[in-house]
This record gives sequence, structure tokens and C-alpha cells, in this order.
Amino acid sequence: MTSHRIVNPPSLAEPRGFAHAVVAVPGRTIWLGGQTAHDADGKLRGATLVEQFDRAAANVVEALRAAGGEVDQLVSMQLFVTDVAEYRAALTELGDVWRRWFGRRYPALALFEVSGLFDPAALVEIVAVAVVPDTRETA
Repeated sequence: MTSHRIVNPPSLAEPRGFAHAVVAVPGRTIWLGGQTAHDADGKLRGATLVEQFDRAAANVVEALRAAGGEVDQLVSMQLFVTDVAEYRAALTELGDVWRRWFGRRYPALALFEVSGLFDPAALVEIVAVAVVPDTRETA
């Protein structure tokens, strides 16, 4: 099975924790709705950005797998946080959480600071897109 190709042109700054571009192979696209740190009962879990990111990442993986995808098929991700300074200060811990859920492969990614999320106590929301490669043989 062909995998998606990460593109990081040498003419751009070296990416750390993201890819400049991803060329997706033909397949089925999975659009994942925004995931926060809510559990199955709708209760927000985690008091810190890192704790909430951990739960939100778990929710992304759960939704992705339920739709028939896997983390290496993620091609794009948007992170919405209520405090970018807090995000920067927690990069080491966030990196550990990222690798636990998503490994060392990074999709095209953007980080946005927002004034608030639907749940006023939420600190992070993750939106993602995956492409499940088409496994049909072409003649």
C-alpha cells in the first residue's frame, strides 16, 4: 500500500512538529469533527492544557478508527487553543502526548489561538482530516 508523501521543501524553514505539505494517495477521505477533552458522558476531563490535549488526541484517534482510519493516514490537522503561550511552555509534554497518540509522523498542521471554545472550560480542540488509501488494484 502506498503511503501519503510528506513534503518539506528545503526552501522553507525546517518544520518541527508539523509538515509543510502532504500529498495524499487516492482514497476515502475522513473529515473529523472538532474533538475536545470530553468523555463519553460529555464531561470535560483534565484541568491543564496537556491533560486536555491528551484526552482530545485520544478522542481524535477513537473517532478516526471508528470511521475506518489509522493515525498514519492523517493528512491535515488544526489545533485550536485558548492560550498559545501556555502551549509553547508545554511543548515538551505536548510532544510526549503527541508521540503516544500519533507517533512521529506529522501531518500538515496549523495552530490557532482562539478567545474561547464552545465549552468555556475547554482549552484545546483538534480538527483533522485523514485519507484512507484505496487498496483496489488498478490494471
